[in-house]
Amino acid sequence: MQPILPVYNTFDLTFVRGEGVYLFDDHNKKYVDFSCGYGVNALGHCHPGAVAALKDQADKVWHISNMFHHPLKEKLAARITAASFANTVFFTNSGAEAWELGLKMTRRYFASIGKPEKYRMICIENAFHGRTVGAISAAPKDYMIKGFGPLLEGFDIVPFNDAAALEKAITSETAAICLETVQGEGGIRPHSQEYINQLVALAKKHDLLIFLDEVQCGMGRTGTLFAYEHYGFMPDILCTAKGIGTGFPLGALLATERVAQYMTAGSHGTTYGGNPLAMAVGNAVLDVMLADGFMETVSARGVYMAEALHGLIAQFPKLYREQRGMGLMQGVQCQSGIDNRALIDVMHHEGVISIPAGDNVVRILPPLIISEREIDEGITAMHHASQKFMEKI
Repeated sequence: MQPILPVYNTFDLTFVRGEGVYLFDDHNKKYVDFSCGYGVNALGHCHPGAVAALKDQADKVWHISNMFHHPLKEKLAARITAASFANTVFFTNSGAEAWELGLKMTRRYFASIGKPEKYRMICIENAFHGRTVGAISAAPKDYMIKGFGPLLEGFDIVPFNDAAALEKAITSETAAICLETVQGEGGIRPHSQEYINQLVALAKKHDLLIFLDEVQCGMGRTGTLFAYEHYGFMPDILCTAKGIGTGFPLGALLATERVAQYMTAGSHGTTYGGNPLAMAVGNAVLDVMLADGFMETVSARGVYMAEALHGLIAQFPKLYREQRGMGLMQGVQCQSGIDNRALIDVMHHEGVISIPAGDNVVRILPPLIISEREIDEGITAMHHASQKFMEKI
C-alpha cells in the first residue's frame, strides 16, 4: 500500500511553487490557477503581506494554549465581529471543525432555554459540510457515507431552493436550517432571493436558527466579505474557513450573543485552533480584504469572469450548458454525456487549473487578486482545451 492513504482521486500533476495567480510544476511549467486549492488561496500564492506576517510571527511564538490570552487572536476576533453580524468568534483549524461547533451550539442553545426536544436540523440536498461523521450525516452522499454507519441521527434533507419542501419538513423538533449560501460541491449554485426571503420568514415563524456554511463561499469569494450580505438578512451562526487563512490552516465559527452565551467554559475546545501563526496570517488577510475598494474590485472581476464564461459557452455549445455563480465563485455546467473531469484534465494540459464540482460542473475559483489580463489568460487556455476536447469526441 502506498505511504499516503489513497482517498483522493488525484490528477497527474506535481506542483512545487506558486506566485500570485500562478502555479509551477516540477518541470517549471506555468499554470493559471483557477482553483486556488478549492478557494483556499484567496490572495493567491505567497502573498507578500501574508508571508511577512507569518515569518514575523514565526520568530516570536508558534503556539500558546487557549488557556491564555494572545493579542493577535483578540484583534482578529474583534475585526471579524465588527465586519459581520456576529458578536463572538471561535477559531478552528478547518471548516469541518467550525461546522461541528455550529451543530453543537444549536443543540446547546435549545437545551439551555428549556426546549431540548428541538434538536433536528434541516439541511439541503447536494450540500457539503465536511467529512466528519456529523457532517456526512447532514449531507449524505453514497460515496461519502458507505461503510461509515450508523450515521448521526437528527437531520432532515430537503431539495435545493424549494421553500414548499422546506416548510413541510419543519416539525416541533426542528431547531435550525443549515445551508451553504452558495453551494460549492453541489455545483456552484446560489440560492434565489425569493427562497432566502421565505426561509427567513419560516425561521422566524417557527423559532428556528439559521446556520450558514460559508466555508467556501465566504471571505470575499462572492464579492462581499460574507455571501449572506447579498441577500439582506443576518444568520444566527456561520462557519467559514478556506480563504480566511489564504493557505494557512484556519477556520472560524461566528455567532450572535443570544445563541453563543450558553457555550460556557468546558463546553468546547481546541488544541491548535487560534494559534499565533494562524492569527498573524488571518489578520494579514483582513488587511487586504477590508481595504477600501477591494470587494468592489472582486465584484467587478466576477462580472468580467462571468461574461468571459458566457463567451466560452457560446463558442462551444456542444460542451457547455450554462454559467453559474456569484463574484469569483464561478462554474460552467457541461452538457449531458460530457465528462467534466476528463475535460478538466485537458485544461490542465493547456495550462489552466480548474476542479470538478457536482452536477457535471467545471468549478472556477481564482485568487481574489486576479487581474482582467490574468482572467483572459486562463479563459484563453480553457478555449484551447475545449477545442482539443471537441476534436476527440
